[in-house]
Amino acid sequence: MWTAPSDWRLDRLSKDQREEIQYGKELISHTAAYLGPNGTVAHLSNGMNCQNCHVQAGQQPWGNNYFAVASTYPKFRARSGVVESQAKRVNDCFERSLNGRALDTTSREMQAILAYMRWLGSDVKKGTVPKGSGIFKLAVLDRAADPIKGKTIYQAKCQSCHQEDGGGLKNGKEYTYPPLWGEHSYNDGAGLYRLSNFAGYVKYNMPLGVTYESPQLTDEEAWDLAAFVNSMPRPKKDIQQDWPKISEKPFDHPFGPYADPFSEDQHKFGPFGPIQKWKKEHSKSK
Repeated sequence: MWTAPSDWRLDRLSKDQREEIQYGKELISHTAAYLGPNGTVAHLSNGMNCQNCHVQAGQQPWGNNYFAVASTYPKFRARSGVVESQAKRVNDCFERSLNGRALDTTSREMQAILAYMRWLGSDVKKGTVPKGSGIFKLAVLDRAADPIKGKTIYQAKCQSCHQEDGGGLKNGKEYTYPPLWGEHSYNDGAGLYRLSNFAGYVKYNMPLGVTYESPQLTDEEAWDLAAFVNSMPRPKKDIQQDWPKISEKPFDHPFGPYADPFSEDQHKFGPFGPIQKWKKEHSKSK
């Protein structure tokens, strides 16, 4: 399992390089303090921190980490239909997960965030994705994910931190526990709004303190929890320009139109197996 570079290696760098990387980590850990509604640098985001979704400042294996960012970007992404830079990917998070506005790509803050991500991937060979990168991909269920079952799991496993109303717990400018729905949460264009991403994320990271070595949720619980959280109200994003080739939409993209015959409801909650099978069969026939 891949791990982040040890901090002592920063001492090998120049003072300027070291300070830029450390500032980038600080911005990831405490985004709201600098770039939130009451930020000291700018007011760009909804008050969440990047670390609320990228565990341990993007360093935890299977914790939505940044290990493969430097090795795989720039790269083509079907969602936008273009080759994206690392800065474009960061700004996607600002506009979707943080439900805010893009950060100036020439700014000190963007350059520090990119420097930190390059540092995390400094030992990763170009073009490779090390084990433990990003979010774990769970096998799909043979049934639809169930928001009603998910609510019960939320109440038992999540509510004590994220609160009954899903609004999270705030301490000053920052969330100790982020909002999972409502006006201050991620919008419906964010990656975690796809059930497969949310389920894979919580499987190995939640409740807080869990890792891939000691999960608490079963796969079914993770899928049902994802269905509940993502069935709750949240901000909307204009995604009309997303997925210019509709045939490339992922199986759990919850908004049509689609190249396949399945409904929006099935694309959101499943069962996903028939959709995956259809996509596989028709990609072979092309």
